[in-house]
Amino acid sequence: MQRPGTVRERTRLYHDAVRIVETEYASDLELDDIARRVASSRRQLQRAYAEIGETTFRAHLTHVRMQRAAELLVQTRQPVRDVALRVGYRQSAQFAKTFRRYLGAAPAAYRMRERVRAA
Repeated sequence: MQRPGTVRERTRLYHDAVRIVETEYASDLELDDIARRVASSRRQLQRAYAEIGETTFRAHLTHVRMQRAAELLVQTRQPVRDVALRVGYRQSAQFAKTFRRYLGAAPAAYRMRERVRAA
C-alpha cells in the first residue's frame, strides 16, 4: 500500500501531464519534456501514468491524437495528410497505419463510413 502523499503526488503529476497532452497533442511531445514541465522525473511520471492512468504516456498521446483525428475526418473535408499533420504526424503513412490499428479502418474509409452513419 502506498502512502497517501505518494498517491496524491502521482495523481497530480498524471493530471498535469494529461492537460498538457490534451492541449498540445499536435506538437512533438516527449515524456522527458512533459516530466520537466510538471516538475518530475521521467520515472515518476511513468509510474503516475501506470498507477493512476493505467496506461503509458505514448498510449495516452496516441489515444488523444486518434480521437482528434477521427473528429476531424468526420467534421471536415480536409485531406487525410492534413489531418495527420494537425494531430502531430509528419508522415501520413505512419498516421494511416496507426489510425487503422486504433480504429479498425483506413482514415478515408472511416470518414466515409461515419458520414453514411450520420446521414
